[in-house]
Formats: sequence, structure tokens, C-alpha cells
Amino acid sequence: MTRIYLNAFDMACVGHQAPGLWRHPDDQGHRYRELGYWTELAKILDSGGFDALFLADVLGVYDVYGGSRDAAVADAAQFPVNDPTLAVSAMAAVTETLGFGVTVSLTYEQPYALARRLTTLDHLTNGRVAWNIVTSYLDSAARNLGLDAQIPHDERYDVADEYLEVCYKLWEGSWEDSAVVRDRDRGVFTDPAKVHDIGHEGRYFTVPGPFLCEPSPQRTPVLFQAGSSSRGVRFAAAHAEAVFVSGPTPQIVRGPVRALRAAAAEQGRDPRAIKVFTMATPVVAETHDLAVAKLDEYRRFASHSGALALFGGWTGVDLADLDPDEPLRHVETEANRSALASFTKDSDRVWTTRELAGELGIGGRGPVLVGSPEEVADELERWADEADVDGFNLAYATTPGTFADFARLVVPELRKRGRVPQEPERGTLRERLGSDGPLLPLSHPGAAYRR
Repeated sequence: MTRIYLNAFDMACVGHQAPGLWRHPDDQGHRYRELGYWTELAKILDSGGFDALFLADVLGVYDVYGGSRDAAVADAAQFPVNDPTLAVSAMAAVTETLGFGVTVSLTYEQPYALARRLTTLDHLTNGRVAWNIVTSYLDSAARNLGLDAQIPHDERYDVADEYLEVCYKLWEGSWEDSAVVRDRDRGVFTDPAKVHDIGHEGRYFTVPGPFLCEPSPQRTPVLFQAGSSSRGVRFAAAHAEAVFVSGPTPQIVRGPVRALRAAAAEQGRDPRAIKVFTMATPVVAETHDLAVAKLDEYRRFASHSGALALFGGWTGVDLADLDPDEPLRHVETEANRSALASFTKDSDRVWTTRELAGELGIGGRGPVLVGSPEEVADELERWADEADVDGFNLAYATTPGTFADFARLVVPELRKRGRVPQEPERGTLRERLGSDGPLLPLSHPGAAYRR
């Protein structure tokens, strides 16, 4: 049977993909400020069969809905939010195999500094780090980080292409494998002849010198990406080792998956070498009826205004003044274009604002999979087959309860079906995701910068 990969989808905030559920008595999201919350969660995932903890991030507040940030602030809809990278080393210290995917926007970071931060994490986790490459979509982030407005959508990816070139030169080309000699007799720790300036002079970046860090276990962290616009797909096909897509039905998700695999083949890459993850929110209990009752209870806490605040930030489209029963229409914005397209280009139904808010209230842009362990496993298999995805970013309704329930009830069923290994694979995150070794494969364009 084909392997199914499992990521827990979280964020260093109170409420991630289920606005309003922070009010549920079982939810522990308010503990996001405590290191103990993150180490406890990591241990649940590590022992529960998850491959990685995938941490989302934004650098601005969701202020499109109603022309105000109030809905997002009141509902704790991805606000307040902390830096996703800082708890990773602590989580790595209490786990053995769990990987960590961290979202960091390249629009507001110099590549020289970010490459060092990610290499440091790769060292401290012994090769269990992935970088989710984003270019950011919130105008509020651009304004607070020194720009008048966002860089136009397609130009952000032009910047990203050069950014990755700089990072490859630093990670793959600056240090030779044998540069660190630790020769006590000669008093030489690193051979100067084996550390090289990268001499990069480009349109957006000038980086003349050598990398500050010695090579980490993976050198280049596993590269995730989530763009599904035509420009985003070209970027992902060139650079990504794993791609995150989302949508309410397998048929909608299959479109961008097909486009991605075709674009990868056009660039000479093996389309199957890119692992594709889609989002889903499992609501599982011992029986179908108990799971349905649990979902009904969750819906009592879901916030429609919080859901539409998130949607406004994702798409740049304010639905506050629309008739709740008016059909959604597609428009082009400089924000996250795939978020709007997944609902406005659904050939199976026409979405209204009211229906959209209800759908996004639990689980965001992905489906809610509700039922017994067998039923949820059936749905995961159906999505994997019909959408042609390799795995899932599993969002939570309540945290850590959703993840603990899934680990306790669904993972054993997936193991029984041969979809999840009986014992977690050892090694780096890249190896866990199916690569033959810890480094970028030779077929990846980043490997061309290796000395």
C-alpha cells in the first residue's frame, strides 16, 4: 500500500484554523506562550506516528474584513501570534524522530541571516527541519515591515528565485565536506582553503562572502512550498520537495496537484519526487455517532466573523457588506490567490458567504473528516487516491485534543492498513519523506551548487 505522510498543522497562536474554538473548555491554545505546551505536543506527535509538526506563520494582522482588524483580534484569529522557530530546539530535545516544518517569509528576511537560522535549527535537531517558503500575502505585514504595500504577486516569486539561489550557494557551495578538520596538533579547526566566498551579485541581493555555519546534517533543509497560482506552481516545480495545497473537495485539490506534477516534469524533475500534502481536520471518536456529536458541539463555538476575517486576509477580499446568500465571484488580488479560487472555481457547487463562513469555521480551507477511526481512515485513503496527494496537514478543532485523538484512534487503523509504518523511520526528515539520503538529491537544482 502507498505510504501516507502525516503532519500536525499548527501555529504559534491561540486559534489557527478554527476561530472561536479557543472558548471550548478542552482547548489549550491559550498556552501557546508556554514552552511546556510545545514540548508536550511534540511528545504526543512523536509517539503518535506523526512525521512532522508543520508550523504556519503570518507577519501581519487580518484587517480586510469590514476594513478593520477588530474581528480577528476579538476572535484570536491568528492574532496574537509568536515566532514559530524559537520552540523547535526544545521540542527536538524531547523527541526522537518528529520533523519540524517552519514557515518563514523570505520577503522580510535577508537570505544570509535566514540561512544561518535554519542551519542552526538543522544542527540542533540533527537534521529534522524543513523550511516552508512563503512570500507573504498580508498588506498589514508589508506596511509594518517598511513597505508602502506588498510587492506585486509575481515579482515576489522573482525575488524568491534569486533568494533560493543565494541560499543554495551558502548551504551547498560555500563549505566543502572536509572543511572541518579539528586538528589539535596543527591548531586548525577549519581548513581555510575549503571555505569559499559565494560572490553573489544579483538583481535583488548582493552576498559576497562565505557562509557562517559549517554544513548541517541536511545542508539544505527540506523545502516546502504552498503556491498554486501559475507563478507559484512554476516556483514550486523548480524548488520544492514537498508542496502544501488545500481545498474543500478532492476534485478541486487534484487540479493544482496535476498542474504541479506536470510543471515538475517540464523542468526535468521526477513528478513523484515532490510530496504533496493537503489540509484536513479530523473529528474522530470511538463511534460515528459520538464523532458527530463532538462536531455539533464544536460548531456551537465556531465564530463566523473570525472565519471571514481569515478569509479576507487570505484573499484580500472583504465579504462584510455582501448579502450572506450572494454567490462568491472570482477576482484577482495580490494576496493568496489559491484561497479564493478553491471556492469560486468549484464546479460542483456555488458558494455563498454564509456557507463559506460555516465551512471555514472549523478546519479552514480543508474538509472536516468526521466519524469513527475506520471512517476517517477511509476518507484519508479516498482523498489520497482521488486527489493524488501523498499526505495530510492535519489541522485541529481543539488542541492538543484533536491530535491526541487522531494518534490514539486513527493511526493504529492506518498502520493496520499498511499506510503508516509500524515504527517511525530514523534519520533526517528528508530521508523520512522518502529520499535516499540526507542531502538534496542530485536531480534537485540546488544540488548543482554543491562542490
